[in-house]
Amino acid sequence: MFRYFEMNHTKRKSLKIKKYLNIIKKIEKVRSKNNVNWMDVLRLALKHAPDKTIKLMKNINKKDKKISNLFNSIK
Repeated sequence: MFRYFEMNHTKRKSLKIKKYLNIIKKIEKVRSKNNVNWMDVLRLALKHAPDKTIKLMKNINKKDKKISNLFNSIK
């Protein structure tokens, strides 16, 4: 009986993982398309206000580094 439950549990776990991986694949596809949109916005901003855009991008990059450092401290 226990062995049956263990196999059934393993199969359910495997199906759940496959479901999650499929969702991640869909998210990745949407994000890749959205990244193109973000790059288009960046190009447009650089053409119309290059100094302000560079300043803003530096601030974004600084905050991204802080987020990355915080994440690395979780270890």
